[in-house]
Amino acid sequence: MAQGVTIAGTGSYLPEKILTNDDLSKFVETSDEWIVTRTGIKERRIAGEGESTSHLGSKAGQKALEQAGIAAEDLDLIIVATITPDTLTPATACYVQQQLGATKAVAFDISAACSGFLYAMKIAKRMIESGAFHNALIIGAEKRSASVNWEDRPTCVLFGDGAGAAVLRASKEGEGRILATDIGTDGKQTHLLNIPGGGSACPITINNAGEGLATLAMLGKEVFKHAVTRMKNSANFVIERAGLEPDDIAIVIPHQANLRIIDAIASRLAVPNDRVFVNLHKYGNTSAAAIAIALDEAHREGKMKRGDNVVMVAFGAGLTWAAAAIEW
Repeated sequence: MAQGVTIAGTGSYLPEKILTNDDLSKFVETSDEWIVTRTGIKERRIAGEGESTSHLGSKAGQKALEQAGIAAEDLDLIIVATITPDTLTPATACYVQQQLGATKAVAFDISAACSGFLYAMKIAKRMIESGAFHNALIIGAEKRSASVNWEDRPTCVLFGDGAGAAVLRASKEGEGRILATDIGTDGKQTHLLNIPGGGSACPITINNAGEGLATLAMLGKEVFKHAVTRMKNSANFVIERAGLEPDDIAIVIPHQANLRIIDAIASRLAVPNDRVFVNLHKYGNTSAAAIAIALDEAHREGKMKRGDNVVMVAFGAGLTWAAAAIEW
């Protein structure tokens, strides 16, 4: 029987600078009422000068390590989920390894957009179960402000910067464990949500630098439809695989993208809203960091106790989706 894997610690980091809806309305044709009604977002955090994705991730990772009681030099594996890497190469995880002093850790990135943290969780869980690694630090970190088109009202109001992290290790007697995970992809829908420029298909050159090709493009209505369906199916898969019923779930932590999506998921999972964790209003959509930050906040606020069942579910560009059921 495969060894169980537990979440030994969590951490998060949010930059100090707060950008409110009223602040946004000073340079974008929008208003607090317009944004809140359509998204549920009231403010978001913006990274400071000199703060890159790796800095955000390292600070979240350090908190998770401290809570887990694991020294950085004893880390075996670091996986960073991000779509806003410090550099195209090396991986942002390499910078995190350096900043933490995790000298023996294998470090690499994954790119699965808003689903990335749960992708990282599944990968790390499998690698620990195999016996290849004793522990892992998984991080979702984004500096979304670096790839937002601040002139595009439908998208620029949505995103914020931040990072969240979790330490995974083999579970001990009496500890909780990750019960089930699910990940999926539909590459036929790449056009619905993407950053078209900056890669090998469309390099940014002196001729196209002013066209905003390295910023996010989204077909919002189509994304909403796919998000609700895929998140519902993925969450139901892990709930069933873990042998749970809706009444067994203490808390659902969904991707923090849009309050309408969150409400739709809660309704379809038959889980009351008071058991659905939401911090979207404070941070906006932090992409791969969103679920990781929410998990840490829920944990530190005492929203789950030992033995509680927690379900996390996400959806992002790709299209990608992922879910996890955890006994805390």
